[in-house]
Amino acid sequence: GFLPIVRKIVNLCPWEGRQTLFFSATMPPVIAGFAKWCLTDPAEVTIARREVAATINHAIYPVALDQRDELLLALLKGTDFHSVMIFTRTRKEADAVCGMLKQHGYRGEVAVMHSDIPQKERMEALKGFKAGKYDILVATDVAARGIDISGVTHVINYRVPENAEDYVHRIGRTGRAEATGDAFTIMTADEVDFAAAVENFIGKPIARKKLEGFNYTYSALLEDEPVRSVRKPKHAAPKRRRR
Repeated sequence: GFLPIVRKIVNLCPWEGRQTLFFSATMPPVIAGFAKWCLTDPAEVTIARREVAATINHAIYPVALDQRDELLLALLKGTDFHSVMIFTRTRKEADAVCGMLKQHGYRGEVAVMHSDIPQKERMEALKGFKAGKYDILVATDVAARGIDISGVTHVINYRVPENAEDYVHRIGRTGRAEATGDAFTIMTADEVDFAAAVENFIGKPIARKKLEGFNYTYSALLEDEPVRSVRKPKHAAPKRRRR
């Protein structure tokens, strides 16, 4: 969300005789493209990827697409959490999840944090969450790194992250200082490939679990056999007719 501002700052700096040091926790395509634009023949230094804390318990909860919200509510109701962070992919989704939780009884207990919210309000939400005023913080990846929050007992991924590195940063909000923590991820059929990428990145499989007592509608994801992603075949180009 800050990329346009950073680009503006770079444009205000002299291009000749400038030395630029560029740091990024992850390097998704959009950031790699920005680095290529603002750096000239750079030397790249990559440190070892962040290790996942051994004190974090991982679980993926498969569910039908239209039951994602229902399962999230059931997970919160059935979990003894002290403080929980719920990560979404987009700002619009974060607002929607926050609104949905408030409608279901979590009125004064939930706050939202993303880049469309003014900085002052973001800091107030973060401060309230750290102080225990809010038990639930719904956020985009703006809260996944660079923020020191202790005492988070649970992290819930509303969707499987598209970037496997984001998973590591998100769940790193819990299980800190050798404390135990839980990382739950809600997965639908269109996210199987993303889940496989996460497992490959952290170097171990993540258990698929069913929430006891939850009234599931049928989904192939709930079968005992692992579900492979289905890719639509590419349509062949139409043959030209001879005239």
